[in-house]
Amino acid sequence: MSNGTMNQLTPAPDAWNFAPDEALLGLSALSVRSVLGSIKAGMDPSDDRPVIPLGHGDPSAFPCFRTAPEAVEAVSAALHSGEHNSYPTGVGLEPARRSIARHLSLDLPYELSPDDVAETARKLGIFVIADEVYAHLTFGKKRFVPMGVFGSVAPVLTLGSISKRWVVPGWRLGWIVTNDPNGVFCRTKLVESIKSYLDISCDPATFVQGAIPELLENTKQEFFDKTVDILRQTADICWEKLKGISGITCPSKPEGSMFVMVKLDLSCLQDIKDDMDFCCKLAKEESVVVLPGCAVGYKNWVRITFAIGPSSLEDGLARLKSFCSRHSETNK
Repeated sequence: MSNGTMNQLTPAPDAWNFAPDEALLGLSALSVRSVLGSIKAGMDPSDDRPVIPLGHGDPSAFPCFRTAPEAVEAVSAALHSGEHNSYPTGVGLEPARRSIARHLSLDLPYELSPDDVAETARKLGIFVIADEVYAHLTFGKKRFVPMGVFGSVAPVLTLGSISKRWVVPGWRLGWIVTNDPNGVFCRTKLVESIKSYLDISCDPATFVQGAIPELLENTKQEFFDKTVDILRQTADICWEKLKGISGITCPSKPEGSMFVMVKLDLSCLQDIKDDMDFCCKLAKEESVVVLPGCAVGYKNWVRITFAIGPSSLEDGLARLKSFCSRHSETNK
């Protein structure tokens, strides 16, 4: 059959009997990645300045935030061993789970078993979910306290990962841990339910799971201290620079994590309808990408990351200041 005949037989687009599910398209549009993708799509391709990514949560591209050499060696050893190429169980490899439990138990007044999987809780008389992905990334006056210390007061389900503390978000390995010395989760069959769910979920790569024991046990404290020191430095830069920008307000100086939320004063900004409009125009005019607050439930706020190289951060904030000044009511 010739190509010409093939083309003649190809139905028109409206003749195909499948189409995207509009409801699912709407749900995917709410994700942080989708929102950032739509903002980047409107950038000016003729702007030859480097794009400053102040909306992401991935500092790994910057040399000052490279992961620990022990982490790289652990993954290399796991790959070369030839022992981690098969399917893992839904709940993860036993050595990885045991190592995570042992690692997290260092912060707790009691031991976690290998079947528990991750960190902590809040002192509430109810079932608590604690997101501790940013555990130990603190640099203010208040130190990090794992919520699991309150597990005897209320059952706690803690979420953790190596993504932020080890600066490897692309490795996609995290954990769920029950902090429940009183056995409430077992009696209510919650643990059973979680294990059943994990049987149908995507697993982290087996070789990354295989690297976990060595990664957790061998990474030196100096690596973590260096990461926190850089975050402290860039948080200071962010705080000081934001104070001098009209049209936005930063309510408090960041003391942990990698982000700061700033509030837009739309009454001071001409031709800006809302936070999404602000971010789209900023990206187009200045090649600076920040996350609109609507993506995380805070309309007319924006989220800015300071987890990038200090010089790139200063450049990005200078461009942000120019943008706000250009759109400021006082300049009209």
